[in-house]
Amino acid sequence: MRPVIPYVTAALLFGAGVYGVLRRRNAVLVLMAVELMLNAVNLILVTADTTVRATLPHGGQVFALFVIVLAAAEVGVGLAIVLQLYRLRASVAVDTVRLDAAPASELDEPRVPS
Repeated sequence: MRPVIPYVTAALLFGAGVYGVLRRRNAVLVLMAVELMLNAVNLILVTADTTVRATLPHGGQVFALFVIVLAAAEVGVGLAIVLQLYRLRASVAVDTVRLDAAPASELDEPRVPS
């Protein structure tokens, strides 16, 4: 097997994931783009494991397994955040979320120094 084909495929997958993270406004689609990037990394790890002779046997496959576990945890936490965002704002558009703002009740009232 030529290792160039999986490497190019992984680069294309990673590029599509980066494009999805940078251009998407929907939080669920951003999470899917992050998953694409993680799958590209898994492909590189497994391909490198099969093509490169290393002192650690099946090291790439072990690291790929860790990446899969981290991806599952990321999906769980990410979807919990998206659900909470939808409950608060009734939208999952990430460009409308203010990260530096206080809760909505504090934004309506002007602050008076004491």
